[in-house]
Amino acid sequence: MDFGSEAVSYSQFACIGAGFSGIGLGASLKRWYGITDIRIFDRHTQLGGTWYISRYPGCACDVPSALYSFSFEPNPSWTRILPSSQELWNYLHHVADKYDLISRMTLGVNVEEATWIEDRSRWRLTYRAVNSDQVYYHESDFLFAGTGQLVTPRELDVPGIESFRGPVMHSARWREDVDLKQKKVVLFGNGCTAAQIVPSIVHETGHLTQIVRSKHWIMPPIDVPIPAWARLMLRYVPGLLKLFRFIVFLLAENALRGFPLTQSAAKFRAGRRQIAEGYMRRTAPAKYHDILIPDWEIGCKRRIFDSGYLQSLHADNITLTNSKALEILPNGVKTTDGFIEADVLVLANGFVTNNYLDNIKITGRNDITLREHWERFGGPEAYNCSAVSGFPNFFLLLGPNSVTGHTSAIMASENSINYALRIIKPVLVGKAQSVNIRPEAEQRYSDGIQHALKNTVFSSGCGSWYVRGTNEGKEWNAMTYPWSQGYYWYENLFPNRKDWEYQSCKPGLLTRAANLVNQMSCLLKDSWVFHGGHYQNIERLSRGIACRLNKCHGDVYGVDVGSSVFGVGM
Repeated sequence: MDFGSEAVSYSQFACIGAGFSGIGLGASLKRWYGITDIRIFDRHTQLGGTWYISRYPGCACDVPSALYSFSFEPNPSWTRILPSSQELWNYLHHVADKYDLISRMTLGVNVEEATWIEDRSRWRLTYRAVNSDQVYYHESDFLFAGTGQLVTPRELDVPGIESFRGPVMHSARWREDVDLKQKKVVLFGNGCTAAQIVPSIVHETGHLTQIVRSKHWIMPPIDVPIPAWARLMLRYVPGLLKLFRFIVFLLAENALRGFPLTQSAAKFRAGRRQIAEGYMRRTAPAKYHDILIPDWEIGCKRRIFDSGYLQSLHADNITLTNSKALEILPNGVKTTDGFIEADVLVLANGFVTNNYLDNIKITGRNDITLREHWERFGGPEAYNCSAVSGFPNFFLLLGPNSVTGHTSAIMASENSINYALRIIKPVLVGKAQSVNIRPEAEQRYSDGIQHALKNTVFSSGCGSWYVRGTNEGKEWNAMTYPWSQGYYWYENLFPNRKDWEYQSCKPGLLTRAANLVNQMSCLLKDSWVFHGGHYQNIERLSRGIACRLNKCHGDVYGVDVGSSVFGVGM
């Protein structure tokens, strides 16, 4: 393939995804190494990722805000223990603005391909604007994928949905133009999302029917407003916010005690089950107990903190049913128990899981695609949840097996960012041209994590979205992490560099001359390429040429600041 004929823009770093992971990467590059040469791509027209698209009524985080934030950017101004999606988006916008990342974002574009160019040690991205046929190209030395794990809405597996005459909307595609007042609404789903939507819309609708397709353990609520005096103390009392964050971290990590399939963990789960079942029986209408209360191990699916859901089931205009939906008709839903009339359908049936980067063709060395690479394993996987062999200078943020099931995903994302920045440092300082995880190290890690997961409650047979079947009839869990986040932090703090191979950046004279010509050519193109609304200036051009002549990709003057649940290096 000819990679030299098209106009190509350039940045030292590229990241797909402008949510928590992408913003965290951009901020950390600036904090650690003073690097600002990053281009962040996202298919949405605004930053925020999950917290931009998730705008359904009642949408909020289910992890305490003190922990669901960057350790380097603590926020003493959270108004609730479990903040709303709008408050989380505001926080992300603040961080992006503080680290000057908004101007480095190219939004409203679909990245379709990313290909490793061996002779240049670069990644080439092919992307186009949403609803456009115009193709653009971008190259970078490093490529990060921060696309998240709950991205693609799951299609409803009930025939006839295209025949429905009224509005149909998924929780991740909520339509604010749809008026639910006095409408007959049918909602599919009974997970975390449904538990937030139902109490937020039930009193607005004429009648709400919820079709329950599976059961979940629902814990007592933990969300309360944070009073103004407490926010002032968190802001001005030295060390208090860090201490609060650490206490929340310890409380969240305590839930990990119930995940192993051991006798002591079984006792812990029994205690948690007693709390959840007692609360559900006290709060939900008795007529719905058989529909709501599970008979499987607590922890097998993600727990739900009640936000008014169980109490809302006492409303006169709500019906809960576990009848199987057979067909969607123009004016309602046909079930095993009859017909449910509907004006609006709401899908809270989750996302496609155990898939990563399905919509992007990523090609590494020897023309092997990421999908082909993962097929050899049986499913998505990555060394340390972030690296795959044969894909140099490429890292997944919040990648396979990053989900914890009990604590903040932001901690996992931040730890994987810090890990990658440690690994790539020899490349940044000019000691190497690229870095790649060794295949035997990846295989060892993948085997180890799948083996460990088989001995956890995630594999206890509850039909969780954490686990999927393979073509060989085996189970594959590409979602959850079997150990503690404290352990993950430690593993990321001290990388095993023997598992990595660095390619020398000292080629022969002719190769160096050819590379220099190619690099200067790309830089000259970069100076004129339209770049997300910003033209590259002459200052950046001269700085870029100087960096390439010195083979250093910029001045690396930062230190390994580490990360910690306290919010400071440790």
